[in-house]
Amino acid sequence: MSLLTKDLIKIVEQSEIDALEDRLIRVKSINDNAMGVELKRFGYAVAFSVKNIPGPSFNTVKGVNGEDMDHLDEIVEFYASRGIPAQFEVTPGNASTDLFRKLSSLGYFQSGFHTALYRPLSTGDPSLSGADNAVQMEEISLENFDVFGELYTRGFGMPTAFKDYVTANNKVLAESDNWTFYLARVGGEPAGIGVLHVKNDVATLAASATVPEFRNKGVQTALIQKRMQQAADEGCRYLVGQAAFGSVSQKNMQRAGLNVAYTNAVWEKL
Repeated sequence: MSLLTKDLIKIVEQSEIDALEDRLIRVKSINDNAMGVELKRFGYAVAFSVKNIPGPSFNTVKGVNGEDMDHLDEIVEFYASRGIPAQFEVTPGNASTDLFRKLSSLGYFQSGFHTALYRPLSTGDPSLSGADNAVQMEEISLENFDVFGELYTRGFGMPTAFKDYVTANNKVLAESDNWTFYLARVGGEPAGIGVLHVKNDVATLAASATVPEFRNKGVQTALIQKRMQQAADEGCRYLVGQAAFGSVSQKNMQRAGLNVAYTNAVWEKL
């Protein structure tokens, strides 16, 4: 087990920023930025915004700390000008009483927590070879990428009409060497998907979903194990993941040997 240090906390937080930044920069390239993607840096903080995808997943501020106090009004105005409510994610290492007071004065409140997890990696680690043989794994090719949109929307309970949009916004990622997409099968039937992002020597567990009829069959555990093995094979030093606090996803990552690095404090507008 690797002891959690300030440097390691920075690595974990930066991996979250890198994965989202890489994703949105590539989505921005589709159809002359039809999704309305914009990224802007304010000091240490990075403001992510996707005008045509309302909601907190892509409209969030990461990396904000006490040294960004003078930028908070600008950040709020940045989102207001786009007609989108901002969400701030504050790590314990970046938190301060003054920062929270300032967010509160701007009409924000803490609405929840989000967990960041990590695990050191090394090639030849025997714990990386424990994949469930009942779950078959394969990479999703560009030619067969429609299966990703289908399983993603079914896994997250999204309307079928979103399938083509999800496919297009992820296929552009699959064209990059930084991203790998996996399909999990149970008994030969498509059961779930998992995504891995790699930058420098840190790998991030990105989106993952299992369709309802194949839940509780070890699909997510197998997808984590497969991506962890790939990350180790590529020489990554760390595997990083994020999950809702106390969720099934967090428990699955912990069973695979990931440790809790910290929980983000999530702040939203009243």
